[in-house]
Amino acid sequence: MANQTTQSEPPAPNTISLRAPSKYSSDASKAPTTTSGEPFVTPPLAWLWRTWSVTHSTLSMWRSAKNVRITYKPLSSPPDAATATTANDNLVEYEKSSGKGGVKSVAGVEKPDANIPGAWNWRGKGLLAIASSHWEVLGWGEREILDGVGEERERWAVTWFAPTLFTQEGVDIYSDRKEGLSKETVDGIMKALRELKDAPKVVEMVEKSMQEVEITLPWQEK
Repeated sequence: MANQTTQSEPPAPNTISLRAPSKYSSDASKAPTTTSGEPFVTPPLAWLWRTWSVTHSTLSMWRSAKNVRITYKPLSSPPDAATATTANDNLVEYEKSSGKGGVKSVAGVEKPDANIPGAWNWRGKGLLAIASSHWEVLGWGEREILDGVGEERERWAVTWFAPTLFTQEGVDIYSDRKEGLSKETVDGIMKALRELKDAPKVVEMVEKSMQEVEITLPWQEK
């Protein structure tokens, strides 16, 4: 299901270009544009529905973690037909860098922000129902790479998280491959992040705080 597209869905970009978080927009009524000057296109839901490996992050919460992954999928028990077509189940899983303690997880439900393209409002499940957050896709795409054996397609995404009571503002880089992204793709994303002239605070945060998230295969499973 995650790999299927319909004729109405936009194709995944094959170039790396990012838009600034809406927080830094001087005119919220204008459609966001990317660092290449092109209009920002929201990724189709079916493209987002998969497990992503977090390869780089500015968030300090991942400094002592490894194999951080986020799974988006259609909401399993939607309250109504409208929610069924738009809402996601969101599952974050990670392991401690020490390798002890097994797999930790945080589950939530998210709905698209009605006013911001490619943005989501998340709320935790169970005991975390009091927790909420807002996040946005800054860029996404697919690229052909050479993996040493042959040609392979890798999907990438860059997400921005608004600050909450529990976490600071942050940027993550995602890969649809467990082992992470190719160096060429990471270098291209970092270049695009540094070109976010409308969001100098994000550029500074990336320069000072962006680090690789440890990946040690195979992932532990629950």
